[in-house]
Amino acid sequence: MKDRDQPLVLVVDDDLLIAQLVEKYLQRAGYRVAIAQNGLSALKMIRELSPALVVLDLMLPELDGQAVARAAREENDVSIIMLTALGSTAQRVAGLESGADDYLAKPFAPSELVARVRSVLRRTRSAQTSTIRYGDIVVDPARRLAKLDDQTLELTTSEFDLLHALVHARGRVLTRAFLIDAVIRSEADGIQDRSIDVYVRRLRSKLGDSARDPGHVVTVRGIGYRLAGP
Repeated sequence: MKDRDQPLVLVVDDDLLIAQLVEKYLQRAGYRVAIAQNGLSALKMIRELSPALVVLDLMLPELDGQAVARAAREENDVSIIMLTALGSTAQRVAGLESGADDYLAKPFAPSELVARVRSVLRRTRSAQTSTIRYGDIVVDPARRLAKLDDQTLELTTSEFDLLHALVHARGRVLTRAFLIDAVIRSEADGIQDRSIDVYVRRLRSKLGDSARDPGHVVTVRGIGYRLAGP
């Protein structure tokens, strides 16, 4: 594979030693890597380089990771893995709600980060060829395109994967454990079940659902989620 054909990963961390360590592991795994050390530089590089994925520290100078993620989502369909403080549930939720596809708590093993990068990019690229329709929702896995009432939905990678899984199930209940394994990351170890609820809440918002009127994504208490009947 030629170097220019390798996926580009942008690593954003104000700690240059950490960024360079991650760079070394990602390069060994076959990825091209660029580094930014603050939020404003990160946004500039996302616009100029169009990376396949951004490894984004939440705590950054000039512009924090949450603001970077939100701005990037408005302009680009880039995948994002957020780096958060160890054990901070609030930071994990903030990262997910700002549009991150995955998160990893510091300190982390560089090899685990490489596995997360590989997993997110694999989900992005893996696709079936057939379009699936369920009620007023249409999902085209090959183009990673979803529509509601013929209007294109602007979904993150994980939101699309979640909707794809629910549509493919055609009203059957999917457990939280299944969705965590199939949607968030296959290498998950110790991930909390309730993390999937953040993804569901984001997806519901884009489908026009509300807590009182879950017109599309229905909660099955104690089990998981399903789509309402067409």
